[in-house]
Amino acid sequence: MIKPIDMKQVAIVVTQHYKLLSIAAIMEVFEAVNRLYQERGEEPPFLLRLVGQIACNPTTAEFHGYKVDPISESGKSDLVMVPSFNSHDIRQSLALNSQLLPWLREQYKDGAELACFCTGAFLMAATGLLDGRLATTHVDAGASFSQHFPQVKLRLDKTVTADHRLYTSGGATSTFHLLLHLINRHCGREVAVKIAKIFAIDMDRHHQSYFGSFEPVHNHTDELVATAQQKIETNYQEAGTIEELIRDIPSSRRNIVRRFKQVTGVTPIEYLQNIRVEAAKRLLEQTSQQMSEVVFNAGYNDAKAFRKVFRKAVGMTPSEYRLKFQVR
Repeated sequence: MIKPIDMKQVAIVVTQHYKLLSIAAIMEVFEAVNRLYQERGEEPPFLLRLVGQIACNPTTAEFHGYKVDPISESGKSDLVMVPSFNSHDIRQSLALNSQLLPWLREQYKDGAELACFCTGAFLMAATGLLDGRLATTHVDAGASFSQHFPQVKLRLDKTVTADHRLYTSGGATSTFHLLLHLINRHCGREVAVKIAKIFAIDMDRHHQSYFGSFEPVHNHTDELVATAQQKIETNYQEAGTIEELIRDIPSSRRNIVRRFKQVTGVTPIEYLQNIRVEAAKRLLEQTSQQMSEVVFNAGYNDAKAFRKVFRKAVGMTPSEYRLKFQVR
């Protein structure tokens, strides 16, 4: 039996530089939930409204036939949805959406649940509401997120996080998993299962680590860090420890580690592990090398240690990764 609920006021935020797929997914899923109730002769559980910074961009006054209300006239919401937006220049994107920050804080203070999808987590984090709380985002945006918001407990392995009425989701398709989570919370599992079947969503995917790839940061001007990066990326197969790689750099280990993490978002040891894991992933995807060869060519001598590092970074064993992603 479909669980009856009081109608919830849902505000879908039309951000500057929004990703169309993200907004479309939110609207499609919640409209489908409303239809399920209407087909049973019941009141729809969600009243959907689009809101945005109209003053900043008059063209957002209408969105694919839907009226977009200015946030100044939006009133109180029960649930606020922040879609993914362009994160190539995160400072610019946050600046363009800065008027939303006090509004989001006010909505939360008034009791609203806030749900952010993919890179929309950057906007939620900019409000300060996520400080000390769990969050996730697109796996490839993790380094940038950590640099901008070090106080947030980022869990890139998670598809969805929920912490004190604050919800986040991982990359693109993880949007659907957060939507299912919210539907299950408000409408019950029966409706969530029906929606999962309508949109062909795998309800049991709780991790996203294996979709990510490590992208080294090179667009900086710190020559000491650049030298350390070059040594790691060139010699990751031969070196036994990070100390062997950085010992010729004219600086103390403490200074190198401090500057390295400040620039890249990770320590030199983590950087080396990421480089090796990416090398192993390429070998597993593109070759038929025996596992012992993959371990050695990725820079490891201990197969057990390799599997432990790989599983922690990727969320599955090397054999499972090969089975899932090998180019045949």
